Amino acid sequence: MARGRVLIVAGSDSGGGAGIQADIKTVTALSGYAATAIAALTAQNTMGVFGIHDVPPEFVARQMALVLDDIGADAIKTGMLHRAEVIGAVCDEIEARAPDVPVVVDPVMVAKGGQALLQKAAQQALRDRLLPLAAVLTPNVPEAEVLTGRAILSDADMEAAARALLAMGPEAVLLKGGHRPGSVVRDILVARESVDVFEAPRIETKHTHGTGCTLASAIATGLAQGRPLKDAVARAHAYVQAAIRTAPGLGKGKGPLGHGHTVRPFETP
Repeated sequence: MARGRVLIVAGSDSGGGAGIQADIKTVTALSGYAATAIAALTAQNTMGVFGIHDVPPEFVARQMALVLDDIGADAIKTGMLHRAEVIGAVCDEIEARAPDVPVVVDPVMVAKGGQALLQKAAQQALRDRLLPLAAVLTPNVPEAEVLTGRAILSDADMEAAARALLAMGPEAVLLKGGHRPGSVVRDILVARESVDVFEAPRIETKHTHGTGCTLASAIATGLAQGRPLKDAVARAHAYVQAAIRTAPGLGKGKGPLGHGHTVRPFETP
């Protein structure tokens, strides 16, 4: 059976730039197969998030169960889960039906426009239940600061924060540096016995909506296709850079990436 099946558990974005929509585009562009369990609906566009409609936890779990029992998954990616009850239901399904499947956890907390996408009451559930299941955790700097309770102002702070997150249970942490100032974006991948740095020139653009979702789904696709973690991250990093460069320039605010313009250079061998 061909590898590359990714089950995405996340919220939807009516504007198509982030969330489930960006995830499906990314997995497809990288020659994977995307299945989904929608955990929340959002009413949003490039200007921001204007409403969130929660999906009942038992229905999120049912979506996961039906996909896993029939189609199966070579990797699971989680994004916006919003509530502690949903996080618990998701973790229960992973533990029961996919305990050996690598899980990429994007701890989506705040939208690009500043709207909260994870309830404060759910932060502890994220730490206690989901992080220990992660093959790789992909926080940005603000998310890492919330999860660790420490400020991240330097490269040394990034590595220290990544190690603090690693102590919470994930097998690896990719701490993304896009929120830090500078002409170079620096991401750091910390595992138990290795540290790898991924750097790229900063692309000056407002069209970066969905970069976190896209990166995490690209990593999940690489893992689903049997790539080692470092290789999966390297390909995902390059894919996101290409998607930013080819952004279509849609909307009046923070626009979506150019997911469909980056297929050919990243076909799976």
